[in-house]
Amino acid sequence: MANTPYELCLEKIYKLGRFGIKLELDTILNILSQLNTPHNNYKMVHVAGTNGKGSTATCIASILTAAGFKTGIYTSPHLVRFNERICVNGKQISDADVVSAYEAVNAADHKSRQGSRQATFFEIVTAMAFYYFAKEGVEWAVIETGMGGRFDATNIITPKVSVITNLSIEHTDYLGHTIRDLAREKGGIIKPGVPAVTAVSQPSGIDKLTQIAKDRASSLYRFKKDFSIRKTPGRPTYDYKGIYQNFKSLTKPLPGEHQRENLALALAASELIFEQNKGTDPRYELTREQVHKGLAQVNWPGRLEKIMDHPLVILDGAHNFKASVLLGKYLNQTLGDKKLTFVIGILDDKPYEAMLAHLLPRAHRVIVTKAKINRSTEPAVLTAAVRKIFNGEVQVIEDVKEAVSYAISTSCKDDAICIAGSLYVAGEAKEKFDMDLMT
Repeated sequence: MANTPYELCLEKIYKLGRFGIKLELDTILNILSQLNTPHNNYKMVHVAGTNGKGSTATCIASILTAAGFKTGIYTSPHLVRFNERICVNGKQISDADVVSAYEAVNAADHKSRQGSRQATFFEIVTAMAFYYFAKEGVEWAVIETGMGGRFDATNIITPKVSVITNLSIEHTDYLGHTIRDLAREKGGIIKPGVPAVTAVSQPSGIDKLTQIAKDRASSLYRFKKDFSIRKTPGRPTYDYKGIYQNFKSLTKPLPGEHQRENLALALAASELIFEQNKGTDPRYELTREQVHKGLAQVNWPGRLEKIMDHPLVILDGAHNFKASVLLGKYLNQTLGDKKLTFVIGILDDKPYEAMLAHLLPRAHRVIVTKAKINRSTEPAVLTAAVRKIFNGEVQVIEDVKEAVSYAISTSCKDDAICIAGSLYVAGEAKEKFDMDLMT
């Protein structure tokens, strides 16, 4: 039962989810017009892609903050608290500011509607972020798309740099069934004359992005072609060879070898930002010290996050096929002979059978669970899929927190536990660990 103004506000925001996804831009443009176009008050970076958007965006924002710029970042979804979505200089929006931003945006929505449909959850929250960033006087904002790009609610901005991480088939009802279709949608964030960086590797995807960039007179910089990153010989660090600058012996801020790609994208985007503005402000001098300081401050929970050592507990969203492939590789490379328990729950719009095929080969035991969201795959359905490819012990504990507690209490100190399959499962598990720390 909602009691505080903040709780009542979130209740209203979450109810907007029933309006579903609407891929058009007129509604949010009308709302922002009523708010005096707050998104025009600061410079922006726009980040789209299938995986790695949040990691890349967080690295860019941290580098900008380390250089002395007041920097906002807008990401989704959140793990535990709604406030995680909207941050300034690494600090989450306060409960009171959530309420005031919602009230302003809701009033603007009512005023601009004039008989048209009500704004969706994502449109309202996106407008809240833009409004809050203007209110806080941010100088830069790093904006992550929600889904796709071309008709995503965030795509009313004109950024200084566009970033497209990578592509794998997702949301086919909205984004198409081929990599080329997907590239067309994600490439929609490339604006005329605005440079873009990408880690897309599939030929059909690159062809489409190249065509879009050419049509819009935008420079397109490609990972492994125009900038690259590799391990420092004999050291646990990385050397970056960039568009304008090179940085040696960098510490990768997030675990997993796939994060090299995201780090390289963040550095390339940062190079373009600083090069564009060089000479206009002494802060636009991208130094090795600023890069190191920025990367040291990166925090992106729920992605290969180590929660405990004995037993080893790893929390990872692994919310789609590509993410499950990367997680499976990471576990194979790092766990040695540890007995692994998987606590797993997957949403019903994901290819859960294909995901399980990559996640479970290393498993000793599987506990099937279910996040508290109506899109979760029913445990009976997921269990049947698990049993097709896994011959070991399988249990069902629907409540995520109970499943995690059971996994820990029944594991030895030298065992490993991985909680994965959905960012919603990761979020409920993260909330349990955060509560345990407070008690």
